[in-house]
Amino acid sequence: MRILLAEDDPHLGDGLTVGLRQDGYAVDWVKDGVAADLALKTESYDLLVLDLGLPRLTGMEVLGRLRGRGQTLPVLILTARDASGDKIAGLDSGADDYVVKPIDLDELAARVRALARRSAGRATPLLQHGEIELDPAAHRVTLSGVPVELATREFSLLQALMQNAGRAMTRAQLEASLYGWRDEPDSNALEVHIHHLRKKLGANVIKTLRGVGYLISKS
Repeated sequence: MRILLAEDDPHLGDGLTVGLRQDGYAVDWVKDGVAADLALKTESYDLLVLDLGLPRLTGMEVLGRLRGRGQTLPVLILTARDASGDKIAGLDSGADDYVVKPIDLDELAARVRALARRSAGRATPLLQHGEIELDPAAHRVTLSGVPVELATREFSLLQALMQNAGRAMTRAQLEASLYGWRDEPDSNALEVHIHHLRKKLGANVIKTLRGVGYLISKS
């Protein structure tokens, strides 16, 4: 899952980037509204974490432009403003959730998971495919009830495929969900991750569609 973080506070932005990456998300961090607006127009994201008090363009202006273009990705607002009027204005302008600073990282992570789940149209937090069960909150995968140890990017890759079960995902889509701007994966990194997942979960779990991409079938 790829997240755009728009936050001008260097300490908070750094902390949120580290925390979200530890949870397995690919994070691109921008520090002003113009950069955020450009990134949203040129890149593909699954979620926007947006500070309202951005320089150059405010968070509300970024949000207005985003929704004006018809982009529907979930938006989680971060702000030091705790007045109910600000919350109402943000939500009415198209935000999906609202967190007031100072931010608890565990709460933020839970809200990100909830927005991702809602965006995918799932009521339950667990992802299942046959005997494989993935729990995003606990960062745990089991096979027939037995825990399976996965590296961070293996977990993120499996999660992306299971969230899109029945739909082929291209190499570019999968790499976008795993890597941010500053990451420089090896040319065969995706294939290595898929090889490891097949060894741990079964050779037929992930199907290769030549010239298209990869697929986990619907259960």
